Amino acid sequence: MTITQDSTAPLVAVVGATGIQGGSVVKALAESDKPYRIRGLTRDATKPAAQALVAQGVEVVTVEIVVENKDAVIKAFSGANAVFLVTAYMVHADAARETAEGKMMIDAAKAAGVEHIVWSGLPAVRKLSGGAVQNVLNFDSKAEVTEHGFQSGVPFVNIQAGFYDTNFVGWAAPTKKADGSLVIRLAVRPTTRFPMIYAEEDYGLYVRRALEAPVFPNGAEVLTGEYITGEDMVRQLAEVTGKQITFEQISLEQLEKEFSAVMPPPLVATFVDAMKWADEFGYYGGAPTTSLEGLGRTPKSWKQFCQIADWSKFLA
Repeated sequence: MTITQDSTAPLVAVVGATGIQGGSVVKALAESDKPYRIRGLTRDATKPAAQALVAQGVEVVTVEIVVENKDAVIKAFSGANAVFLVTAYMVHADAARETAEGKMMIDAAKAAGVEHIVWSGLPAVRKLSGGAVQNVLNFDSKAEVTEHGFQSGVPFVNIQAGFYDTNFVGWAAPTKKADGSLVIRLAVRPTTRFPMIYAEEDYGLYVRRALEAPVFPNGAEVLTGEYITGEDMVRQLAEVTGKQITFEQISLEQLEKEFSAVMPPPLVATFVDAMKWADEFGYYGGAPTTSLEGLGRTPKSWKQFCQIADWSKFLA
């Protein structure tokens, strides 16, 4: 159904509406057979992605999500029946800032009278690992926000994003070996499982399910994605592309060395310990992913992503 301007339809305010997760939420709500008014929050309403939302009927609001801007965030949330909240650790690599901004958004939503909050959190790695893994800062900072949300008094759901399929056309893309074959190199065992998700297309389905449930699932922890091992990911990619591709486990020390050349230290530490966490404890700490029952459509599998992704610059 086309996004509506009808004042009787519920209004959903979406933080990061031009980003991966926020954009997916807008997409999923626009696909629904139920009418929604959507208010998309973005730092720059003039950029093409924001203008594309306007063309779809989204009310686009420019607002900087920083702690000092709480009054503007309250205003941006005012009148909304529900809000979707997400933070951007990878933009600033500052865990304390991420936690502060996440808590501020929850407080702003409460002050604005929002009825339901959907939040994109991640597991509490330090707690779940018994302190063995210390530097997955973006997971722990989000987990702190999650606790604040559950204590806010506003009905609250935590919908955690799995491991992005698109990582494998980014930092984890196949590389060429000396013999011309291809390899995907990760600092985990071949049998380590990741909950894979094509986030741009499918993350928003879980948000929509929560908003359209007969009773809003207050207190729910939703773990998105399809579990698949590294070796099976590579095997399926090879089947789809017809290329010889292998999986290679590298050491955490090697990963640190390679990432140190292209990333600031906080991000390097985060990536290295994230691999340690996934390998030793599991991406979700060993918990199963959430059922797909009741989603608006079936999310794309890893193999389906492989079939539609552009691998040309990696496989040529």
